[in-house]
Parts: sequence; structure tokens; C-alpha cells
Amino acid sequence: MGEPTESHGALIAAARDAMAQAYAPYSHFSVGAAILGASGRIHAGANVENAAYPQGQCAEASAIGAMILAGDRSIQAIAVMGGQTGDGRLCTPCGGCRQRLREFARPDTPIHVCGPEGLRQTFRLDELLPHSFGPDNLDF
Repeated sequence: MGEPTESHGALIAAARDAMAQAYAPYSHFSVGAAILGASGRIHAGANVENAAYPQGQCAEASAIGAMILAGDRSIQAIAVMGGQTGDGRLCTPCGGCRQRLREFARPDTPIHVCGPEGLRQTFRLDELLPHSFGPDNLDF
């Protein structure tokens, strides 16, 4: 799962492109995310900050919105990119975004955590959100 593949490369490139479009005038911390949907299409999003801080939106949430708008309903993989080249720190999805991802992704879905230079580490969703609550917990 951690070795780059052609699909990893396309996801990482899309996350990099999205990161370049982020609107982060306050924190100056740009994040891009790219989702591989069940259709095989890639859906990207960037963080969008707001002067009223709680009103901003994370890159993962933006990418989920793009995925839904395009008609996909299932996440096969996601790449999240943030940070500075060479700093080595991981920019993993925040807790809220981990739950948002769980709505559309299986527990074993790969989450590729990247910096501007490329892939830093790959996790499974259930590693980042153990014992999660998801749609399968509801009896509908």
C-alpha cells in the first residue's frame, strides 16, 4: 500500500495542484486533497479559510463536495498534501475530516499523506479513525 503506483501518482499530482489553489491568507498553511472515486475519476479540493475562523473549510471536505457534485459516492483512495518541502511532518486529516471520509470510505481505504515533494506515508482509514461510527452502524 505504501509504494507509489501510477494511480498514487495521479492522486498526488491532483492534490499538489489543489494545494496550489488553496485560500489560506491567515494561517498560510495550504492543503490540497484528491479523492479517487469509484468511477475512477479524481476529485480535488483545497482548504478555504475565512476571517471568521470556524467558517473555513478543509481540503478533504472540499474534495468530498466535488466528488458528490460529480456523482461519485464512494472513496477508493485519497491523497492529502500539506506542509513545506522537506519538513517531514505529516499533514493527516483532522478528526472532523476523518469522520467525513468515513461516511464515504471503507475502514481499509488508503489515505496517502504527502508533502510537496510527494508521498510521506500511507495509512488505512481505520488506523486514523479506529472503532469508527459509520453508515453501517445505522439500521436503515
